Amino acid sequence: MQSILSRLPSPSRLCSRLAKAFAMVLVAVASVIAALPAHADFEVTDVTGRKVVLAEPARRILIDDGRYLVALSLIHPDPVSVLSAWPKDIHRIGPELYEQYRQKFPAIEQLKQAGSSAGNFSVEQVLAAEPDLAIFSLQSMPTHDEIARIEAAGVSVAIIDFFNQPLENLESGMRLLGAVTGRAEQAETFVAFRRAHLDRIAQKIAADRSPRPRVFLEPHAARTDECCVSPGRGNIGNYIELAGGENIGSAAIPSVTGTLNLEYVIATDPQVYVATGGPHMKGTNGLLIGPGYDADTVQKTLARVAARNGISQLSAVRDGHVHGVAHQLLNSPLDVLTVEVLATWIRPDLFSDIDPEKTLEELNGRFLAVPLSGLNWDSLR
Repeated sequence: MQSILSRLPSPSRLCSRLAKAFAMVLVAVASVIAALPAHADFEVTDVTGRKVVLAEPARRILIDDGRYLVALSLIHPDPVSVLSAWPKDIHRIGPELYEQYRQKFPAIEQLKQAGSSAGNFSVEQVLAAEPDLAIFSLQSMPTHDEIARIEAAGVSVAIIDFFNQPLENLESGMRLLGAVTGRAEQAETFVAFRRAHLDRIAQKIAADRSPRPRVFLEPHAARTDECCVSPGRGNIGNYIELAGGENIGSAAIPSVTGTLNLEYVIATDPQVYVATGGPHMKGTNGLLIGPGYDADTVQKTLARVAARNGISQLSAVRDGHVHGVAHQLLNSPLDVLTVEVLATWIRPDLFSDIDPEKTLEELNGRFLAVPLSGLNWDSLR
C-alpha cells in the first residue's frame, strides 16, 4: 500500500496537472465558439430617424396599411408569411386583388386585425396581435408615449412613409422592409428598377424649357358632392411635378392634401384633368376602375365624373384631356406606373416612348408575388 502511494503525484503536482488540463479545455471551447457563425443584433433607421434594433429578421410583422402588403409582395415570394396582423383594409388594394392574394396565400384569412392608418389606434390591439415588429405610417404614427408602451412590451416599432413625401421617402421604406425581412438584396433590386424609370422621366423634364401644363388631379373624384379634393405640397402633387405638370393645388394648399373650391379650379382652368377611383367608389358617382371593371364601365363612369357642373367647363375637358387612374396605384411602390401614365398624359410630346403597360409587364414578371391585372388607367374617348 505504501509503495502504491509513493508512486502517486504529490497534491501540489496533481493540482498543477488539473489546472493545465482545465486550461486546455477552455482553449478548445474558445476555439469552437470562435468557429461558430457570429450572431449580433442589426440596426435599421426609420423615416423619423429612430434606430430600430432587431436580433434577427422579423417573423411576425404588424402593418397599418394594406398597401404595405403589396410592397412586401414586390420583394418576398410569400408576403403573408411574415405578417401577424394587417388592417384588413381590402378597399385599399381592391377586392379583386385581395381575392387573388387569398387564393394564393390562404393564411391571410387567419391574420389578426390591426388598426388602419386611417382609423383609430389602439396599443392594446397592437399587443394582442403579438408581433415582433410593428410598422406604422408616418401620417398617422402613434404618439411617443404609445410607442414607448409598445416597445416596453418587447415589440420593436418602425415608421415608414409612402404618403406624405413618397418621392423622398418611399425608397428608404422599401429598404427598411427588405432589411427587417431578410430580403435586403431583393429590395435593393426593386429600388433600382423604380429609380431608373423615374430618373428617365426626371432627366427629360429637367432638360425641357417648355411651360408646364396646369394639372388638376382629383383623388376619389365625385365620391361626395363636395368639390374638390386635391393634393397640395406633397403626396400625388409630387408625381405631377415630376411628370412635367404644374399641380394647381400646390399654390392654394400648404399641407400634403386639402380641398379646393370649385371657383378656384375654374379660375385656374387646368389643361389636364385626372380623376382617381376604384372599387371603393361603388355606390357613388365616382370612377370605377381597376381589376374587375371592363373598359365600358371605366369610360361611362369617367365621362360621368367629367360631366359634373364646373368640371365640364374646364379647358381640359373641352380639349379632350380627361384621364382616370386607379387610386390603388398611389401611395405604394406601384406609383412608378402612376408617374409614367401621368407623364404620357401631361407631356405626350416628350414621352411617346414611355410604355406603362410594358413596365407593368416587367413588374409582374420580375417582382410581384401576385400579378396586377385589369384596366388600371384610361383616357376618356
